[in-house]
Amino acid sequence: MSFLFESFKEWKIYCEENQVSLPESVINYEIDQKNGEKVKIRSGLLTAYHVMCDAVKTGLEEEMTSRSGMINNGAKKVYNHPLAVLSPEFQKLISRALAAKEVNSCMGRVVAAPTAGASGILPGTLVTLQEIHGLSDEEIVDGLLVGAGIALIIEEKASLAGAVGGCQAETGSAAAMAAGAIVYCLGGTIDQIFNAVAITIQCMLGLVCDPVAGLVEVPCVVRNASAAAIAFSSSQIALANVSAVIPVDECIEAMGEIGASMESRYKETAMGGLAATLTGQEISNRVLIKDIEILPDEDSGE
Repeated sequence: MSFLFESFKEWKIYCEENQVSLPESVINYEIDQKNGEKVKIRSGLLTAYHVMCDAVKTGLEEEMTSRSGMINNGAKKVYNHPLAVLSPEFQKLISRALAAKEVNSCMGRVVAAPTAGASGILPGTLVTLQEIHGLSDEEIVDGLLVGAGIALIIEEKASLAGAVGGCQAETGSAAAMAAGAIVYCLGGTIDQIFNAVAITIQCMLGLVCDPVAGLVEVPCVVRNASAAAIAFSSSQIALANVSAVIPVDECIEAMGEIGASMESRYKETAMGGLAATLTGQEISNRVLIKDIEILPDEDSGE
């Protein structure tokens, strides 16, 4: 019987007692619970990663202007800007996360990881990580498997949906998945991997989902870039064995509690936060269709 992804503590115990790696445990879960096949599982993830890479490339090379006008080639502007605030690598990280998410906002092809609203975080982090450290595609697939296991537990203990838990559930979860994948790919221990997840969640707790005009564009795109940066900072901290203090399972439980108590206007309704500002309302009135023809009810004869 495979491990059921209900807690990080039990995940660690299962892997140690059965002498399997974190990626292997996820594959075993897919085989046992979903009748998957190892080769197909890894092949499918590799295909998903190539889609992520393509989204990054598309966002940095093609026209990225959304129908609302709120997205206008921001990734290319960041990528090509002559001044790097920290380093060229950091500049690439930010622009790649923006690029993949802009592709989503412009109705392009992305990987929902775990959601379309957070679809720039894993591409931005993993493409940059692979470039800096010379990782193989197979090593990246292992990282994606670790990220998948992390997402399964977050889904069990809290939520991955902005409509349920706010943006902490979407970009927060994606950043946690990315941080765990980064630490695994760089040879971190299970404790370091889970510590990176805990640190990331702590940094993202309470983030509301307040999309302007109800579109997954503002502030969603820039949050993907910020979340990618947090994933890397959390990884660096965890690899140095700096403790999150609060265990990862308790961090996820806190995330669920916060999401449950969050007012509905802050959970993807476009009724609070940035969406409710004067400018947000003006944009909403401008880009949304207000006059919808009401068809007659055939049953009533009207």
